[in-house]
Amino acid sequence: MPPRWPRKPDRQDPAYRRLDDRMNFAVHVAIFALINSGLWFFRVLGETSELGISGGFPWTPWVTAGWGAILVAHAVFIFAIAKYEDPAPTSTKASGAGFQPKSDKKTAKAKR
Repeated sequence: MPPRWPRKPDRQDPAYRRLDDRMNFAVHVAIFALINSGLWFFRVLGETSELGISGGFPWTPWVTAGWGAILVAHAVFIFAIAKYEDPAPTSTKASGAGFQPKSDKKTAKAKR
């Protein structure tokens, strides 16, 4: 059963982002294990075949090593590098950037 989130999912929410990134990493690990176990199964099956068929896939170790390196990099990013703090609120008034029309009722009446 998927984990329940107590509020509306929002990618801006740091706790939701952390959970989402870790769930994506878990899916990455599961796909890695599934595909590589199949590759190694057929490699070993091909090497031990009594039918005289040439041994399995010669590139299996390269695929496993390359994908494993990518998986380690993904783990380092998720668990060590990624920052999940609240983004600093940006105010256009404080920075002076952007056009902020005054919605003062007195100014609107004075213009009429």
